[in-house]
Amino acid sequence: MPKSHAHDPERLAGILAKSHEKLASSMHADSPTHHVMAGFTEAYRAWLESMSAKPQTLLDLQGRYMQEQMNLWMQAFQPAGKAEAKPVADKRFSAPEWEELPLFRYYRDSYLLTSKMMMQAVEEADLDAATKRRMRFFMRQYLDAAAPSNYLATNPEAIKAALESGGKTIEEGMRNLLGDMEKGRISMTDEAAFEVGKNIAVTEGAVVYENDLIQLIQYSPLTAKVHDRPLVMVPPCINKYYIMDLQPENSLVRYAIEQGHTVFMVSWRNVKPPLDKLGWDDYVQMGVIAALDEARAITGADKVNALGFCIGGTLLSCALAVLARKKKKPVASLTLMTALLEFSDVGEIRVYIDRNFVEKREKKLAKGGIVPGAELASAFSSLRANDLVWTYVVSNYLKGQQPPAFDLLYWNGDSTNLPGPMYAYYLRNTYQDNKLVVPDALTMCGVPVDLKRVDMPAFVFAAREDHIVPWKGAYESARYLGGPVKFVLGASGHIAGSINSAAKNKRNWWENDRLGPDADKWFAQAREVPGSWWIPWARWLAPQAGPLVPARAKLGRAGSKAIEPAPGRYVKERAEIAK
Repeated sequence: MPKSHAHDPERLAGILAKSHEKLASSMHADSPTHHVMAGFTEAYRAWLESMSAKPQTLLDLQGRYMQEQMNLWMQAFQPAGKAEAKPVADKRFSAPEWEELPLFRYYRDSYLLTSKMMMQAVEEADLDAATKRRMRFFMRQYLDAAAPSNYLATNPEAIKAALESGGKTIEEGMRNLLGDMEKGRISMTDEAAFEVGKNIAVTEGAVVYENDLIQLIQYSPLTAKVHDRPLVMVPPCINKYYIMDLQPENSLVRYAIEQGHTVFMVSWRNVKPPLDKLGWDDYVQMGVIAALDEARAITGADKVNALGFCIGGTLLSCALAVLARKKKKPVASLTLMTALLEFSDVGEIRVYIDRNFVEKREKKLAKGGIVPGAELASAFSSLRANDLVWTYVVSNYLKGQQPPAFDLLYWNGDSTNLPGPMYAYYLRNTYQDNKLVVPDALTMCGVPVDLKRVDMPAFVFAAREDHIVPWKGAYESARYLGGPVKFVLGASGHIAGSINSAAKNKRNWWENDRLGPDADKWFAQAREVPGSWWIPWARWLAPQAGPLVPARAKLGRAGSKAIEPAPGRYVKERAEIAK
């Protein structure tokens, strides 16, 4: 019989050796991991110095902490039903065992008290804004990792599952851990349940154009008549496009087609050498502008409508600014989904990006190189570590559970590599120097760009709980566009808020036609509407799309054959292959 992976010492030794090599390589002087740890060390030192300079504050915090710890200890071992019940909203401790079993109740309450006091100690320190932001982030990272729910010996749910299964959950958990160590990432979903082109990214269409950087997909119509002007979608280049075409019931692509739009989709290449030398201008010209030109040529329309999601929206806006400077206006309307143009408020991702980090990355990537998609995915996951890291550590490893099949999380694990020069340019001119909103401060594709020249009607969507594109940053970005703007704020986060199916019509959204300088005031005066934001977007887009004409039966240019059926080759290239 074959050996169990959990009991195969040779395989285990090999996995541990590979993991050690990866860890060692991630800690070299130029690596993001090394930079992050150095940043934490500097912030931690400044925090200790500040608290040492305020002995009375430190003594007060310690005194309160010790008193509350004593109270917890006195309460912890009261007879059943005698202890003071304190509702805990934290979902890590939602199982009844955390309340019913005295020892674990104490673990929980002591941890929550310690977390509260440690975060208060950070807030009490006299630190500059950047250092306090970094210290606040790293302290929360440490506290999230230290939660008793993350460890077998202090998690009553995991202990109970192990006892009831006769230890099988521990064996399954070890098997899951070894499998993930081999992959180099935590499994968030059953990856075997999905296949691109088979049960996700299945909207019918064809690849009608390609170059070294993109494939352009044209989708088949679902209505007898379509709007004259097509809709070109530009997804983020750090992820695969099919976040907008997961399955029929939650596909933004299919929804737009059902509204009578001829939809084109940019599918970005998962780059590998020699494409590792491509720059920002290449993404603007070979990616966005090429797609806009081809969609117009195929349909014969005077103009197209264009939609950009996340960094796809940033690239699209840059392309439109380039075209406007060249006296070209091929786009009738612009839709931005959770996209930043103004980068003063980028949320907690700022802790990873400072001038020192940007300068080192520029130096390392100036002549080329690959930025692995997994590096970016890990950074974004760390911003919500409890939801995107520790939840799966507990379920996969401590409880030995298999992650369920979830299309969105499958997409989340299908990352895309970026070329170094493009990435370095993006970091420098947006996150670091915020030059995109300065008129003519940047030259792209040979011309100076100014977002005020992007003067077509715009629909800008942001998500209220977005940890990647904070909604106030998206709001401020909208104010730099040159045309009339409709700003809509949706509920939930970066992905769940954006991919909010009109068929299910869940959640809610806010609107207010007065786009003043104060985002908080805008929200206070906004009208809340239940349902999906896709519906008002479709109503807004229809008048921009031109008259209805007979649906285009042929995909691609007249007289030429489609390259291959959708979803195409580029989207199927995995990051593991393209490294």
